[in-house]
Amino acid sequence: MTEQPYVPAVFPISIKGIVLDPQHRVLLLKNERQEWELPGGKLEVDETPVRRVETEIREETGWTATAGPLLDVWMYEPMPGRRVFIVTYGCTLDPADADRPPVVSHEHKEVGLFRRAEIDGLTMPQGYKDSIARWYQLVSQD
Repeated sequence: MTEQPYVPAVFPISIKGIVLDPQHRVLLLKNERQEWELPGGKLEVDETPVRRVETEIREETGWTATAGPLLDVWMYEPMPGRRVFIVTYGCTLDPADADRPPVVSHEHKEVGLFRRAEIDGLTMPQGYKDSIARWYQLVSQD
C-alpha cells in the first residue's frame, strides 16, 4: 500500500468588519450575488487581519474605522465546492466620518445602512447576521 502525501485544504481567508454609524445602523454592501455583506477582503500573506479590514473598509466605503475585538470565525460556502474562511471584527467609525455618508466602490452594487431590527430580513449569510448580533450586544454593554 502506497501512502498518499498529506495535502492540506486550501481556501481564502476573508477579513470582515462590522461598522456602526452614529445612529447605530450597520454598514453593508451588496455583492454580485445580490447578497448583503460586510466590508472586507481577502487576507494577503504580508499583512495582519486588522490592517486588512481597516484598509478594505476605507477602500470599499470611504469611511475610516478602527478594528476592535475579534467577534467570530466561520466557514462559508458561497457556491457549491467553494469555501471561504470568514473572520469578523467589531470596528469603530472615525468621528470625522460620522456625518459623511458611505460611498459604494466598483467592487459592489450598493451600499446600505440598516437598523438592528432589519438585519434578519436581509439576504445575507447567517454567519454575518450572528456576528452583527454579537457586535450589537458588545456595544450595548458599554
